[in-house]
Amino acid sequence: MPTLQLAELTHANRPAQLPLLSKLADILATSPAVTHLLVRGSLAHGTADRLSDVDFVVGVHDAQLPAFAEALDDLMSVEAGALFPGWRDTIVADLGGVGLVFLVPDDGRLQQIDLYLAPASRVPDLQASIATASLLDRQPAPVELDKVVVAECFAVEFSSRPRTCTELVIEHLVLAVLLHKRIKRGQRFVAYSEWHRLHTATKDLIKAALAPTSRFWGWYQLSEEIAVTPIGRACVSDLNAAISGPAVPLAADVNAAIERMLALVERVCPEALDGLRDGVDAYRAYQELV
Repeated sequence: MPTLQLAELTHANRPAQLPLLSKLADILATSPAVTHLLVRGSLAHGTADRLSDVDFVVGVHDAQLPAFAEALDDLMSVEAGALFPGWRDTIVADLGGVGLVFLVPDDGRLQQIDLYLAPASRVPDLQASIATASLLDRQPAPVELDKVVVAECFAVEFSSRPRTCTELVIEHLVLAVLLHKRIKRGQRFVAYSEWHRLHTATKDLIKAALAPTSRFWGWYQLSEEIAVTPIGRACVSDLNAAISGPAVPLAADVNAAIERMLALVERVCPEALDGLRDGVDAYRAYQELV
């Protein structure tokens, strides 16, 4: 096990998240597939507050990226205590890899953990383009071109894979945590954007459950396609209630949206909650503390 380079980061910035960051770094560094651990975001810049997320770039041997990504949910659940499988991050910039967000209980609250898995061959360019603090640097042997192609193809396929109802439930829960942070910080413009993303996730959930082979893109033809059964009409009514709320939500609006979504799921695709119910109960308990 290599020594993780935490001293410089600790000296420059003593964030409350440091114990969790150190724990996660140890967990990730145990895998021989991991070549680099880079901290980015406010923890790397020295501007973190108590609401800041823990944001890692994880360099992974190109050939092992698919296997590592597929095993990450189990690793984060068993070793880090994540409540849910990782959400495929649709907000993070495309850096040639795949982004995942986990919700991990820590010190009485839910902590957002952003993990960006980058092929090892892309890490030097990535380090040149974004500000990071390096915790681990295990330079791999030169990567063969066919292994680079494996990683590139996996990243494209992974990010474009259609989302299941279960994944869309998790998307709602992650976005709600993000929204609570924006509201507390007074970040109205970002809250507006993420509130719209939450509504879009509700729309996508309804379509995934009731019209998985829909030929229509985005928000088109929802009433004509969905509201043709009693359940469909109830879902469209839920969606109308969602988009009729304020443009910038309060914390109570976010919590109400999550409860509305969970009731909708129980109605149209209760199997999406299989394996998530204990996590949802814990999530509700933590959100009561927000």
